[in-house]
Amino acid sequence: MAVLVALATVFIAGCATPVPQVLNASMVPKKFTGPSAPTAPPWPDANWWQGYRDPQLANLVAEAQANNLDLTAAAARVLQAEAQSGIQRAALFPQLTGQAAHSNSACSGAACLQQYEAAKTTSVNFNATYQIDVWGLAHDNLHAAQEQLKSARFARQSVALTVTVEAANQYFTVLAIRRRLAIAHEDLEAINGILEIITLRAKAGAISRLDLAQEQAQLESVEAQLPGLETAEREALFTLAQLLGRPPEGFEIDGHDLDHIAQPEVSEGLPSDLLLRRPDVAQAEANLAAAHANVDAARAAFLPQLSLTGSSGFVSTAIGALLRGSNFGFSYGAGLLQTLFDGGRLYGQRALAIGVQKELVADYQSATLNAFVDVEDALIEVANTHKAHDHLVREVDAAREAFGIGQLQYRQGATELLTVLQAQQTLFLAEDELAQMQLANCQAVVHLYEALGGGWVESAKDRTQFVSN
Repeated sequence: MAVLVALATVFIAGCATPVPQVLNASMVPKKFTGPSAPTAPPWPDANWWQGYRDPQLANLVAEAQANNLDLTAAAARVLQAEAQSGIQRAALFPQLTGQAAHSNSACSGAACLQQYEAAKTTSVNFNATYQIDVWGLAHDNLHAAQEQLKSARFARQSVALTVTVEAANQYFTVLAIRRRLAIAHEDLEAINGILEIITLRAKAGAISRLDLAQEQAQLESVEAQLPGLETAEREALFTLAQLLGRPPEGFEIDGHDLDHIAQPEVSEGLPSDLLLRRPDVAQAEANLAAAHANVDAARAAFLPQLSLTGSSGFVSTAIGALLRGSNFGFSYGAGLLQTLFDGGRLYGQRALAIGVQKELVADYQSATLNAFVDVEDALIEVANTHKAHDHLVREVDAAREAFGIGQLQYRQGATELLTVLQAQQTLFLAEDELAQMQLANCQAVVHLYEALGGGWVESAKDRTQFVSN
């Protein structure tokens, strides 16, 4: 009876254990505190980029999702994980092998016949081995591989979201820089218009060359900004081409500003639901579950392994008589293997598995906290870029009016050039800042969609972590 109890205890110890629950209520806020749009739909749609109502953006995203090389590599890693899962599953089944052999020996001379017998032998054998998974070692290894497969799939989804976000951001960047270039050229036209008046007055001796030098300096200042903007526009365009899996040569897109881009709205849901909508959090969750399965496997490796073997076949000196019943033979047996001494290898493997699990507990908790912070950051960005955009629109309107009045008064000789220059500089900077704020506004909304998971939802059957009180 004592022996049975001991065996039962060992058997239970070898069984798989539940994944440790590492989220408590204190780590998950009740709600988000950042400004939100209460009338907007909660959580992103799976095709959230369609909300910008830009067909070119939709086409670019579709091309990126089809041809991006990072996404192709992520898909290949999923195939590798599927293959690894299949390899581990094979350990649950018997291994069967077959062998056919033919030998022919001959001899001449009495001395030779004493050692060798002239004969021809033909044989067909079948062998089977099966390691009984008494303690769940094979199942633990399979479970770890299956969780790694889930992790690879979630990682692929994370890459897909990142690629979509980057494609949208680079597209918006190109359009914003083109608008800034257009503003700079408009400013140059205005400067040249004033410069013509100053040049005529200077030739007539009506003004000193001071005004002419000041306006020429203003012209050179704006001209100096063009190469940097052109470089940034090309770099953003080339990055976009790379995201689409294209070479940069000959790649172009239409559009010169962000004015036609709609500003979609989305609102956040509950923080506890966010954990189901972030593929990076799901990936960390799967990694932790895989690590725990490896801990179970490392523990099961200490226990004795039971294997069954069997073989059968035919052997005959004549091929025609090979398959006769009298030539058939078989054998079977069972074996028990227990490690008695390995220099601490099994203990080291178990300690390694436990250490990896502890690391991935911290990684999962960090991923959840990062998700909450990411959403709060995005909510603040969206709200504040909207506010700043509205202020800049009013600033541009006022600066444009001031510059127009200054130009008129200067032509009439009612004001000094310095006043016109200040008004012109204020307008140029305000328009340039507004173009940058339009970009920041678009990218803030993209960031919010990304922070909310981009419309992805984890399947309930894939979950291993639940918030505990």
